[in-house]
Amino acid sequence: MTDSVFYLSFDHLWFTNHSALDLVDTLQKNGVTHLFIDEVHHLEHWATVIKNIYDFYPDMHVAYSGSSILRLDRREGDMSRRQLCYDLKGLSFREFLSFEGVKSVAPVSLEDLLANHREIAADIVAGIKIIALFAKYNEHGYYPFYKESPSGYDQRIIECVNKVIECDLPIVEDVTPATIRKTKRMLAVLAESCPQEPNMRALYRELETDRNQGLKMLDVLERAELVSLLKTEKDKLKSMSAPEKIYCDNVNLMRALVPRADVGTMRETFFVNQLRAAGHTVSSPAKGDFLVDGKWLFEVGGKGKTFRQIKDEPNSFIAYDDVEIGTGNKIPLWLFGFLY
Repeated sequence: MTDSVFYLSFDHLWFTNHSALDLVDTLQKNGVTHLFIDEVHHLEHWATVIKNIYDFYPDMHVAYSGSSILRLDRREGDMSRRQLCYDLKGLSFREFLSFEGVKSVAPVSLEDLLANHREIAADIVAGIKIIALFAKYNEHGYYPFYKESPSGYDQRIIECVNKVIECDLPIVEDVTPATIRKTKRMLAVLAESCPQEPNMRALYRELETDRNQGLKMLDVLERAELVSLLKTEKDKLKSMSAPEKIYCDNVNLMRALVPRADVGTMRETFFVNQLRAAGHTVSSPAKGDFLVDGKWLFEVGGKGKTFRQIKDEPNSFIAYDDVEIGTGNKIPLWLFGFLY
């Protein structure tokens, strides 16, 4: 603690029998003006506490964070006029290169990337082995904790998945132990079969559940950023509609769940993850692999990918792997990791 700044974490045992507001009152009386709260979701009724700090101590500047997406998403009280939220995604390929000390490059807008990808790629690849670095990123680059224990990275991802489903899910949803087991089983089945168009009836049958419960489990897995659900433009606003395709949220998660993951699936997973993390909408089109923001059509594949499936379609592009610099409307897949 400095004279005006104080850090605390709500997962500390001290808060099991002490009031957070009483502590804030003491801090304010002792000149603290900036309060940084970590693991906020561990405190019961945390949103009400934050709201009261804002209302009762208007001179107190508060920044808070939490590692449970599901618990932060489920909050009491209206916080909309009292906060600015930031959802911290995993590392993009661009951020991974900077984190590794390889190269620092500013983010690129999708519009600029589509129009000028050759020049952008040529500038980035100068002096580095971009294909080898991209392979490393897909192995262990999305979650920054890979640096702490590289050999145990996949196991730590699995532990995080288990914590979300076993600990966070029961707090935000009224679920039984049987539903928790089914949700874990659903994730395992989906990871093995991604990104096939799901036979939802067969999936519900295998899990011994019904349509409504199955869709609820899918929704929870997506909100927890464990899966990514692709719907058509028509269905994407419907919360209780079956998806056209289902992906793991990111390539590192997929590799942890499916050690021998299909390379084509990994390419598509990377594309969907990086576009959505950058704030773009990705849906399932009638032709091609992906429709981005309702106007750009993409096919994703390897070096030999052609325009055959999206021939004569306007605003169509190919994102292809294992190339440093693209040509025409064929863009290196790795370059879509520079959007954020």
